[in-house]
Amino acid sequence: MLTIAVIAKECIPGRVKTRLHPPFSLEEAAEIASASLADTLDVVAGVPADRRILFFDGTNPPAEASGFDLLAQPTGTLDERLGYLFDSVDGPLLMIGMDTPQVTRSMLEPALTRWHDDIDAWFGFASDGGFWALGMREPDGSLIRGVAMSEAETGRDQLERLLEADLRVKLLAEINDVDSIDDAVQVAAAAPDGRFARVFDRVSDRAGIRDLLHVRA
Repeated sequence: MLTIAVIAKECIPGRVKTRLHPPFSLEEAAEIASASLADTLDVVAGVPADRRILFFDGTNPPAEASGFDLLAQPTGTLDERLGYLFDSVDGPLLMIGMDTPQVTRSMLEPALTRWHDDIDAWFGFASDGGFWALGMREPDGSLIRGVAMSEAETGRDQLERLLEADLRVKLLAEINDVDSIDDAVQVAAAAPDGRFARVFDRVSDRAGIRDLLHVRA
């Protein structure tokens, strides 16, 4: 019985994608974040799973989360919150973030179908050194608590924690998550037909920087 969880926060100006300000306004940065989350939820809604969770920091979940169970994030550091999620689910759990709108079903496919006796966990590195996906056949929050998050070595440290627990880990594709303006340019180019790319182009036009960003891409 596979559960897929998306960890996300409400896309309120000033709370999300603040590293995109400037050149974008805080409102435009929130529009970009909202599009990223919507694309991610659409992909998860379309893959086979027994349960889907939006692990949410906020009070107004997006419409794209229809059919997802809503699980409120507790207070605490990110490692503590992720630990809470993994202690709240029985059976195989795959968690992904909201910052990879270019994710596709094919990228997730191995972790959707290959929960065999020789695989205990799935792990997806992000290009900045973090991770965008983490799955465990037997979820255990203690394997996450204490890992320093949002650091250059976070992904390596989290993977080491899994391996030190003698889990047999398989890797998913490494992809770029959206933190900076350069990340956003690359992700929009990787998934040009999604909401994220359309919103990113629109707010880039509004900010008068679209031509500059295309040159950088």
